[in-house]
Amino acid sequence: MALKRADDIMSEPLQRLLESEARARAILDAAKADRQQVLDAALASATQMQQRFEQGRAALRAPYLHEAEKRAEQAVAALSQQHAAHQTALRDLATRHEQAAISAALTLLLDPAA
Repeated sequence: MALKRADDIMSEPLQRLLESEARARAILDAAKADRQQVLDAALASATQMQQRFEQGRAALRAPYLHEAEKRAEQAVAALSQQHAAHQTALRDLATRHEQAAISAALTLLLDPAA
């Protein structure tokens, strides 16, 4: 019986140590789970903020794009007017030179010595 009592005396602290270790392991596992939940929530929040930023960025850029398109249309219209004016000037010049060329050709045909 004395032997049993010594075993009981030694097993009681060991038993408490094992129980403490089990509780510590449970606390550690719970802390890891909480940490993972916090990380997952932070990642989800960051992803949502990124998406909102992207949507907001498009909204911020829209007026500038509209203004750029308007300016581009104005530039195209101005270049089209310039092109039309140059075309008209070239046609007028061609008409004048055509008359001069016809006159010179007639002069050569009628008077080859000239």
